[in-house]
Amino acid sequence: MARIVYSMLTSLDGCIEGPDGNIGLPVPEGELHRHFNDEMRRTSTVLCGRRMYDAMRFWDSPERETADDEVERDFAHAWRETPKIVFSTTLGEVGLNARLMRGDAEAVARSL
Repeated sequence: MARIVYSMLTSLDGCIEGPDGNIGLPVPEGELHRHFNDEMRRTSTVLCGRRMYDAMRFWDSPERETADDEVERDFAHAWRETPKIVFSTTLGEVGLNARLMRGDAEAVARSL
């Protein structure tokens, strides 16, 4: 049986989106970014919904491989290497190293 680790960036008041509904995430700096890089490398599969997947697709762009910042390049590599399961009823397709699931998220998680 796999262990599920839930991880989410939130503001101190627990908000994950702005007043306009945008979930634009700030890029963490330095030590915190390295922490997330390490977490991503330890992750065997990412489970996410459409909105989080859309936000994280930033790391799929080829420009991330050649970014000036080594920490960002490292995260982009870890993100692309980690398999992803995206739960969505509205997406038609997903990108690199990702599977689209329309079914029961709990059943999929239990199957891992």
